[in-house]
Amino acid sequence: MVPLFETKEAKARVSHRVFAATGFVGICLILIYRLVNIPKEEQGGRRRWAWIGIFMAEFFFSLFWIITQSVRWSVRNHLPFKDRLSLRHEEKLPGVDIFVCTADPISEPPTLVIKFTFYALLEASHFSKYWIPFCKKFDVEPRSPEAWFAKKLGEKDKGTTYAQECLTIKKQYQDMKKRIESAIAKGSISKETRNQHKGFSEWNCKVTKQDHQSIVQIIVDGRDANAVDKEGCQLPTLVYMAREKRSGCPHNFKAGAMNALIRVSSVISNGPVILNLDCDMYANDGDAIREALCFLLDEKRGHEIAFVQHPQRFDNICKNDLYANSYLVVNQVELAGIGSYDAALYCGTGCFHRRESLSGAKYPKDYRNINEVKNNDNRSVDELEKASKVLASCSYEKSTHWGKEMGLVYGCAAEDVVTGLTIQCRGWKSMYFKPNKPAFLGVAPVTLDIALVQMKRWSEGMFQIFLSKYCPFIYGHGKIKFGAQMGYCNYLLWAPLSLPTLFYVIVPPLCLRHGISLFPKVSSLWFIPFAYVFVAQNAYSICEALSCGHKLKSWWNLQRMLIIRRTTAFFFGFVDCIVKQMGLSQTAFAITAKMVTEDVMERYEQEMMEFGSSSVMFTIVATLAMLNLFSLIGGFIDIIFLDFGALGNLMCQIILCGLMVLVNVPIYEALFVRKDKGCMPFSVMFKSMFLASLACLLPYV
Repeated sequence: MVPLFETKEAKARVSHRVFAATGFVGICLILIYRLVNIPKEEQGGRRRWAWIGIFMAEFFFSLFWIITQSVRWSVRNHLPFKDRLSLRHEEKLPGVDIFVCTADPISEPPTLVIKFTFYALLEASHFSKYWIPFCKKFDVEPRSPEAWFAKKLGEKDKGTTYAQECLTIKKQYQDMKKRIESAIAKGSISKETRNQHKGFSEWNCKVTKQDHQSIVQIIVDGRDANAVDKEGCQLPTLVYMAREKRSGCPHNFKAGAMNALIRVSSVISNGPVILNLDCDMYANDGDAIREALCFLLDEKRGHEIAFVQHPQRFDNICKNDLYANSYLVVNQVELAGIGSYDAALYCGTGCFHRRESLSGAKYPKDYRNINEVKNNDNRSVDELEKASKVLASCSYEKSTHWGKEMGLVYGCAAEDVVTGLTIQCRGWKSMYFKPNKPAFLGVAPVTLDIALVQMKRWSEGMFQIFLSKYCPFIYGHGKIKFGAQMGYCNYLLWAPLSLPTLFYVIVPPLCLRHGISLFPKVSSLWFIPFAYVFVAQNAYSICEALSCGHKLKSWWNLQRMLIIRRTTAFFFGFVDCIVKQMGLSQTAFAITAKMVTEDVMERYEQEMMEFGSSSVMFTIVATLAMLNLFSLIGGFIDIIFLDFGALGNLMCQIILCGLMVLVNVPIYEALFVRKDKGCMPFSVMFKSMFLASLACLLPYV
């Protein structure tokens, strides 16, 4: 029987392996040079300690580079065949439960997929009776009304029936948005509206965001013959759930919400496949579910697959990807490379799960064909809601395996990644699928501080996994392939990567300022491996980025953001993780706000970096930029007027400082040129110049 999907090797495998082999030789020569040329005490204690430090930094960079090659060694891509799926399974396609989570409807822009408070969801259910037939009739893509209208689709051919219906449905959508936004602005819902549904009785003056009972409301019952759209077609079941929260009772953030959804949905719908999305994402391709089912229903390999992960893509990336949020290389190369080891990462959203694997089942012991899973519960809506509230209560998980061996794993800010690892270690495989047309699109951060807060949370959570019993080299030993273990560490080691990066952007510039050489002379043969590794790595990085869809300027922006992330977000993630490992603080979940003002959005579209606050992260960014500028200028002055012969010894450090200055041009503009609200505050400028000057003027490194 022909398969429902095929797998192909990615191109350029040979060229990558040649680069990797020669790069490895160059790295080995660099480390040998460091070891055989360690300065003696009589040559200067400052130079000796700086040399040892830079050797340790380069040694860590080398290990991390080897890890990054594991995800590039054998990249594979997958192609599903939807036509074959239809021929074989059209009459018995499994049900799919879709979970949409929101942690804070104010910080996250819920109007993108309809605001998921109970009232907004109720309004959305009414609107869907008109929107769904409209989408079917005119083959609307994307299906999100907000995204579809924002792209001004359907406004051509005015005067036609299509254009008239488009205007009508757009007015209905805008009226719905106004009602929702008006209710939010007032902070209350009218008595007339509350009388329309019994669900509003769940809320009273004692209910707060962090203290309330379980709330489960079946807004649309898909079994009801009267639950139809305006064309008479059956509507899918629609459920609102807010799990119980009580002070003093841990709710385990998103992992707790997902586990409650798994349990509640098993009673109401029990779809054998679960798709989970964040509330700031929308479906961009109506065939996404069918494509995922091609993997899960494949007769030869489908029974092994626990989940199918899609890449995270965004529809608000500016022209040159100012904050490096598109993750094109990550999506097209790295995550696909890890998936080639049958161990695709679970990224927390845009993922199709086999319910049984997500609920703790082991493969192949507990395997069931997803076509055989049926929901035959004939209880009434009231009975289902009552039973579901128990499953969403605070006390339900006590003395159970939920959060440990069942559902998403608790106790880690990167609950998605560690959950995927535990599923794979139970014998399941996972698939990474990157279609040409993005299946789901979300909203990327449009300010630097929000982007860094997000990266800090990710790096902290992933390093926490590395330090825990779930470290892939320990927990995954003998359960997943060694290449997959290394692939996980490509992200789990983000946080400690901050330390060698900070050393490299601080110590060599200071040594340049004091005339201390840390690299071989340009005329020395030892200069060759340094030059080769630098040129080859950057040339390969550029080619890889361009092949993935980056422009040269967006690649340059990526280099800037890599430095900023490693020296700020990753560093704070590292510190916080160590503090928590010592038991001095508890795991917290930082929500990434996505809603911004018009002037901020305008600067983002003009590709102007957004600062505007006195964040300690911005102080570090500015201080490092000024330190490299002062060191470059001071080093040049000393070489020109005091010792021109030192130029050959210090050339590598001059190049490093020069590149740091070039990559930080937008920082200097924000410090000294720009006058808009997004520029660096005066306090940040003063502190950065003071700290950088102090470091350069001290008589020691």
